[in-house]
Amino acid sequence: MIPSLSANVREVMTAEPTMIAPEMEFAELAENFELFDDWEDRYRYIIDLGRKLPPFPEELKTEANKVRGCMSQVWMVPGHPADDANKFAFAADSDAHIVKGLIAVLGVLFSGKTPADIAAIDIDGSFKQLGLDQHLSPTRRNGLVSMVGKIKGYATTAA
Repeated sequence: MIPSLSANVREVMTAEPTMIAPEMEFAELAENFELFDDWEDRYRYIIDLGRKLPPFPEELKTEANKVRGCMSQVWMVPGHPADDANKFAFAADSDAHIVKGLIAVLGVLFSGKTPADIAAIDIDGSFKQLGLDQHLSPTRRNGLVSMVGKIKGYATTAA
């Protein structure tokens, strides 16, 4: 084995995921949703948000990090924002473009918040404000609920 190659492999295997750091608050996200006249444009916007997620290390795409209840494959790991160990953040990825976008929406809602703030978030109200309650298929909605449950579980453990 080439020594430099084994060092590179070790480096990749110990790479930490970059936590999702939202570029906007939920109010701005909701305003952006209102700018679009139809749901095709909103879906494109959601997919575009997903394209901006930080890369998720391949070695973390394991059974232990999978979110159960999602039709698509979703992997998630908890963490903290780089600048504040008292707040919650997460890294996640999916094999479906729309789900990656929904992960980005969840990042806006949950990343960078304290566990107490996360517990107080009205997720149903937030989804309704964005129209996601009416425009996601039942399987996507179930997956979204599973991701929210995982996030809230991680945040509770971190508290």
